Amino acid sequence: MPHLHIEEFKEIDFPAEENGVVFNFIAANANNKDEKLISVNYEGDDFFLLVKEEENRSLLKSDKLTRPASIYNVHRALLAYAKLAKLNIIASNVPEQQKNVHLQEVTALKKIEYFAQNFPRDKEVRIEVGFGSGRHLLHQAVNNPDILFIGIEIHRPSIEQVLKQISIQELDNLLVLDYDARLFMELVPSNIVGKIYVHFPVPWDKKPHRRVISTSFIEESRRVLKVDGRLELRTDSENYYAYSYETFIAFNKTVLHINKNKDIAVTSKYEDRWKKMEKNIYDVTMINEEESEDLVVEGSFEFDTFESEYENILALHGKTQKFEGGFIHFERAYVIADGVMMRLSMGSFDRPEHLYVIIQNKTITYYPTAPLKSRSNLKAHTFLQEVLNG
Repeated sequence: MPHLHIEEFKEIDFPAEENGVVFNFIAANANNKDEKLISVNYEGDDFFLLVKEEENRSLLKSDKLTRPASIYNVHRALLAYAKLAKLNIIASNVPEQQKNVHLQEVTALKKIEYFAQNFPRDKEVRIEVGFGSGRHLLHQAVNNPDILFIGIEIHRPSIEQVLKQISIQELDNLLVLDYDARLFMELVPSNIVGKIYVHFPVPWDKKPHRRVISTSFIEESRRVLKVDGRLELRTDSENYYAYSYETFIAFNKTVLHINKNKDIAVTSKYEDRWKKMEKNIYDVTMINEEESEDLVVEGSFEFDTFESEYENILALHGKTQKFEGGFIHFERAYVIADGVMMRLSMGSFDRPEHLYVIIQNKTITYYPTAPLKSRSNLKAHTFLQEVLNG
């Protein structure tokens, strides 16, 4: 995570601009005086920088929740604020040089809005969830030039490694997304995906609700897969294999192929290591046999005029409100000029959205963007509006 350790944090006059980076406003944590958020816009990305004031020094870094796809944009924002505020930098891991030429040329890294607004449908789609080093994903893209591959990953070094290879190998059939795959599946059109790869997901034995494979994920996979399309799980965890098998087989009608220690065309360095350790590898492949109805999600994320009091909103800090099929958790409260801001978790229990809501001058807006348009999020939005207006 890029960051600056600074001698003392200094607040600028907002709004302000430095080298094309726009700083819009600052938000102060209502319950922790040592934490602040700075709203940034750069090259079309809206995000927060996080300030944590510590004893004898302060930390300036990217807010994890709103962190943009391009880590380069975070670098520019950190350096721009430090210059504008004339901060004394004690330590830094932010490079001064320009963006890596390969990352500068590549256009494969997409925001979720790209898929939400106009999902590519002109060719068969294959999706890999958590591509890691990208060895399997790149191999598939190189050997199947007429198929569009979408790689989903949240580990930034892995993303940059694959983007570099896309540029070097001049691949035009591979897109990369930094997003929660469980949410992403909810916007994929029905019956267009040939294969979904879930290779060596984190087992999450102590937090099973975070697992990729779940009843809802399988339901969405069945919807987006073409007839004879396949969801391929590959894992070295016997517990995860057993759990996944039970989840698949619980469906009234399903076709599964089970393999143990199956050889495939390309393996990761970790799989190579596990094989040398004689560790078992399990494959569960679900084959879709039915065509699904088209995906139709109707609704809006617009808010009515705010009619309550700011004090009532700040009092929601730390509280959880539940509705049928989901919840809203008010994680943190912030004070901004002429208003307040809340950090939220909202939506379904197994795949919630994480975002901010700004309430200012009788207007309520999401930051940095509205939630993904899904049935569960629209239901959460309606409930949120009721809570905010008391």
